[in-house]
Amino acid sequence: MSAQDQEMARDEAAWCGWQPFKCAARMDAAVLAETLGGGQAFRWRRVKADDVWQGVWGDCVARVRVGRGDALEWSSPDHLTERVAPAIEDYFATDVDFVELASQLPWRTDLVLKERISAWPGLRLLRQPLGETLLAFLCSSAKRIPHIAQMCEKMAARLGELIDGETRALPTWARLAATPESELRACGLGYRARFVRETAEKLADAPGWEKQVLTAPYAEAQAWLATLPGVGPKIADCVLLFGAAKYEAFPVDTWILHAMAERYGLRGWRPGQVAQFGRAHFGPLAGLAQQFLFSGARKDGKAGGKEIEQKHAKVRKGSR
Repeated sequence: MSAQDQEMARDEAAWCGWQPFKCAARMDAAVLAETLGGGQAFRWRRVKADDVWQGVWGDCVARVRVGRGDALEWSSPDHLTERVAPAIEDYFATDVDFVELASQLPWRTDLVLKERISAWPGLRLLRQPLGETLLAFLCSSAKRIPHIAQMCEKMAARLGELIDGETRALPTWARLAATPESELRACGLGYRARFVRETAEKLADAPGWEKQVLTAPYAEAQAWLATLPGVGPKIADCVLLFGAAKYEAFPVDTWILHAMAERYGLRGWRPGQVAQFGRAHFGPLAGLAQQFLFSGARKDGKAGGKEIEQKHAKVRKGSR
């Protein structure tokens, strides 16, 4: 047995056996990859050739894969299993039947949406810790997914608490409030460092902010988040959709601007107008429709992604 094989065997021995999710969550490997690596979350990575994904959230570390019959399975380090078992069910929102919710979208009269739902069967919206979701999307301005992931990993490595082995959690907002802006810039945040630091200071004076956002109606929650430094409508909607399960949120980024222009004829529309159209057209589950459209647009446009982003950078600049 090679040294690499021996190391892998030791690693496997430290993890619990593969566990089924309580719900019948099913998806193929491509949909799992899009769910975990497509821009909802930024701390998941492939760790093996057989499409095993390892991720970190809160004080949890886990691996997820597609098992027999496209059923999802999870594993965790042995000493974290009791903690991870309930947390991963909440993280994957296994109490929500997304297939049923997708059936409630207007796909019967919207052939574009019908095509996207058919292309991504079983796609789920994650239910991430709200504070972590806010931090990650504060780093997302004008950045691609790999760059956001790098910033998150650098912040965890320099400022986060140890969870397991060399894996660290993202820093708390209290820790960020005590961190000089120069230290955040050293994590690769650039101008976003000021927004993170100022937001951390503001959240320090609002200890009940997470409960307030989680329990408030969508419009009220969005308006409150938009008072934070660096948080505009798109970031607020991402936070609400992926961290607060407010499914009426309709984030509008480069990919959605392109998709709505090309597939729905909304050429020249500003992000705020597109978001309003999305909520009106798709209804209270607009965010789920957005994720299907977003995933489809990314798949269609990966080869020309830079050109698309450059094209719509002018739109974003003109809307400020």
